[in-house]
Amino acid sequence: MIEVTTLSNGLRVVTRRMAHLETASLGVWVNSGARVELPEEHGLAHMLEHMAFKGTATRSALQIAEEIEAVGGAVNAVTSFETTDYFARVLKEHVPLALEILADILQNPAFTPDEIEREKEVILQEIASVQDSPDDLVFELAQEAAYPDQALGRPILGTSGSVRTLGAANLDAYRSSAYAAPRMVLSAAGAVDHQQIAAAAEKLFCDLPQTPGREQEPAKFVGGHRSLRRSFEQSHIVIGFEAPSFRDDAYFTLLIYSVLLGGGMSSRLFQEAREKRGLCYDIHAFGWGFSDTGLFGVHAATGAPQVDELVQVIMGELRAVAMDGPDEAELARAKAQLKASLLMSLEGSEASAGQLARDTLLFGRQISTAGLIERIERVTRADVGALAAGFVLKKQPVTASVGPRSVSDRLRGAAEESLAQERVH
Repeated sequence: MIEVTTLSNGLRVVTRRMAHLETASLGVWVNSGARVELPEEHGLAHMLEHMAFKGTATRSALQIAEEIEAVGGAVNAVTSFETTDYFARVLKEHVPLALEILADILQNPAFTPDEIEREKEVILQEIASVQDSPDDLVFELAQEAAYPDQALGRPILGTSGSVRTLGAANLDAYRSSAYAAPRMVLSAAGAVDHQQIAAAAEKLFCDLPQTPGREQEPAKFVGGHRSLRRSFEQSHIVIGFEAPSFRDDAYFTLLIYSVLLGGGMSSRLFQEAREKRGLCYDIHAFGWGFSDTGLFGVHAATGAPQVDELVQVIMGELRAVAMDGPDEAELARAKAQLKASLLMSLEGSEASAGQLARDTLLFGRQISTAGLIERIERVTRADVGALAAGFVLKKQPVTASVGPRSVSDRLRGAAEESLAQERVH
């Protein structure tokens, strides 16, 4: 059973009772992420998420960790481009404690200079770990190529240079302007009592600002090529295109297309590139939806000598779906995979709480599981073919690579040549 209450300050409380559980997952989802940062604030949303756990007016960082772990619970947070999420999981009798800690860290962060400097070093290590991960780097490059000179095209973590410039004044200003009660949702799922949580939240979260909050700049897809020359054992490549946003009717078509093209062992790219030709170990398609844009693409890791043939395989499968659409069997498999993934994830309280929060933030209402399944089922072969055709007719794709310069040049040349030939036809 899902229940919703809007508190006097505009904070929305949404819960789903899962009677078979003895635990609860709960958290606060903020409709502000890295996309609302100003250029001089790059990395600030992520840094604020870190600093929330580094002490409040009444608790040290150690006390926050000890209190939640003393009852066997866990607390964490994550920053994305469009939201920042703070969440906890506890036994049902400790829901009041989790609520109290979440309210404290969100409303009363201390931002002490020593803790800020220490956490900067932690974040710098996190950034450094990305520099050692070619699969992370190639996606950062693809995002930058797709949305240059925009917050959506910058790494969420920030850079070593930008993070070093941030301080307590930046954190205070961002929190006061972005963390507004009407743009936040308190969500809980599992062994929860809605009325008790709403009543407690009315008292605990009364100090949240009630301002309109920050608005993110509209996304402008550009496309182009980005590369990074690094000596790894494998070269990583991405070929991508602008795609529907998650608000678009075609979003579920995008998800199904991503699955059948490169979402599992039976997918076209896995079978053709890996199983039949042995061109790579890892290849997959992805479809990302944001509130006003989206990004579809294929990521693969391979050796430099295999890049030309691999790109031809990828572009060939894109063209094949665009020309003929998927067959009925692979469309049915993709739908089954997507439905199973959705339903399996929602069996857990943490995923359920997250889904409740995102639906409330992004759509202002709950989308039922039956409604989601219905949207998946109504996607047709013609829908998928039309979406695929739109990609291969795009004027400017995204290409990104991490590896030798030869990989960069061959990737860009092969992808652009293939698309140019398709447009002529």
